[in-house]
Amino acid sequence: MLDAIRSRGEARLFTSPALLDELADVLTRPSATKRLAIIGRMVREVLADYVEAMEVVEPEHVPRVVPDDADDDQVIAAALAAGTGWIVSGDADLLTLGSYQNIPILSAAQAVQRIAG
Repeated sequence: MLDAIRSRGEARLFTSPALLDELADVLTRPSATKRLAIIGRMVREVLADYVEAMEVVEPEHVPRVVPDDADDDQVIAAALAAGTGWIVSGDADLLTLGSYQNIPILSAAQAVQRIAG
């Protein structure tokens, strides 16, 4: 999906070092490694593909925004550093916010609908 979005040139995708660290942590959990093995992928391959599809930004400040999960503040910080127009997430705490500083927080399905027009 990431490659399809980037190849169309209609969206720029952003992440940050903190978000990459969190993704690496999640992907190395036993449940994730089992799923990756089923599809014949290794953690390092998935991370490499992800980094290739993304632009990495370095937030200077991480605002305290998401009441129930401080780790989610890293998503907000990356979006602010990138000057992005949307945040796309499947995280319930972020989706509950709806938006932050006029940046809509969308589910993947909502983002695909907007891109498809």
